[in-house]
Amino acid sequence: MKFYSTNNKASSYTLEQAILKSLPDDNGLFMPEYFPQMPPEFYKNISSYSFQDIASEISRKFLAGDIPDDVIDSIAREAVNFPVPLVSIDENTSILELFHGPTLAFKDVGARFMARTMAWLNRDKKDKLTILVATSGDTGSAVANGFLNVDGIDVIILYPSGMVSALQEKQLTTLGGNITALEIHGSFDDCQHLVKTAFLDESLRSKYRLSSANSINIARLLPQSFYYVEAFKQANMRPDIVFSVPSGNFGNLTAGIFAHRMGLPIKHFVAANNANDSVFRYLESGSFQASETIPTISNAMDVGNPSNFVRMLDLFHHSKEEMAGMISAFSFSDDQTRKMMRKIFLDKSYILDPHGAVAFLGWQEFSKADIFNGYGVILETAHPAKFIDVVEETLKIELDLPEALMLLKDKEIKSVKLSKEYSVFHQFLKDR
Repeated sequence: MKFYSTNNKASSYTLEQAILKSLPDDNGLFMPEYFPQMPPEFYKNISSYSFQDIASEISRKFLAGDIPDDVIDSIAREAVNFPVPLVSIDENTSILELFHGPTLAFKDVGARFMARTMAWLNRDKKDKLTILVATSGDTGSAVANGFLNVDGIDVIILYPSGMVSALQEKQLTTLGGNITALEIHGSFDDCQHLVKTAFLDESLRSKYRLSSANSINIARLLPQSFYYVEAFKQANMRPDIVFSVPSGNFGNLTAGIFAHRMGLPIKHFVAANNANDSVFRYLESGSFQASETIPTISNAMDVGNPSNFVRMLDLFHHSKEEMAGMISAFSFSDDQTRKMMRKIFLDKSYILDPHGAVAFLGWQEFSKADIFNGYGVILETAHPAKFIDVVEETLKIELDLPEALMLLKDKEIKSVKLSKEYSVFHQFLKDR
């Protein structure tokens, strides 16, 4: 498989270049030169496939010829060695629980797959690979867990000071080893800007091997298509599925579009935004304007300038009308989010995290005028306990912490505090 840059469709990069470089030289994002089609028999017989089987079959379509088949199978099966159950809420709605991995968030799927793929591609390299990753919460912990103690790879995680939950911060700052956490005095967009600027800094790239573990890296994005297919299987192959996706940096939704382009029969997507709604505003007006990040209780979606929007533009040929034909977007306040959390808890005895609540709001709003009479699948992207303060305050309950989070309570946070100035970050990297 070859890859091109969203800034130059005539460009051509190998799988290894796309994954280990993360960004093309022209500051675009990598895209596969085509979307391989899964054979009709794959979807027809999907009920006989395990989640690991699905991951392995899709992985081969992108990695075969670059990575041996047995290695691909091992990478895929190790990456998704946990369930993603589809929980029925009513006859027209289910919730896909994506929080049963080691860090209790959907990003475990992409991070574990990417870590194993990058480790194999990097196996014979003499110089160490440094992974830079910006996080608004869950990415950092998933990447830290996925890359912990991987030989030949160091990970530097940038997170916005005061804008991740206490347990999220513990997850990404307490591992040590080859993981370094930087607490940046700024927003997630500031963290993302630092990472992207470093990749374009020739004085760094000429001396150090840099890569990214954000969803700008195609190896994080491709495996997220796995659970869309798994949801289709668990929904008994309904042809009218509408996925409602809590959307911040838009990697999750873009991966769903990838699955659709590979032949998965998805009727529609709902992009559920919090107050950071630049894509919602684009679909309303046709004009994209990045904005300053607004802090919300659904903090993993607090992104004012989503990087994967350029991939969405590429997929829909820079046509607002074409994009709107497949994606409906809505924006919701914290107050609306809390009301939805309370409603689902009281009516269905189900505890939503703030991000899943935004997605549920999106599905509810879409279904009011749903011309498809579709079946809604809500992506619940993180365990409610990761946002324990918000959940307990909103629902007036006490949550039991999962064991993975209980183990963090007494661990010491170890991070380096930096300003959001690039010159400071540049010097930090040079001094390592």
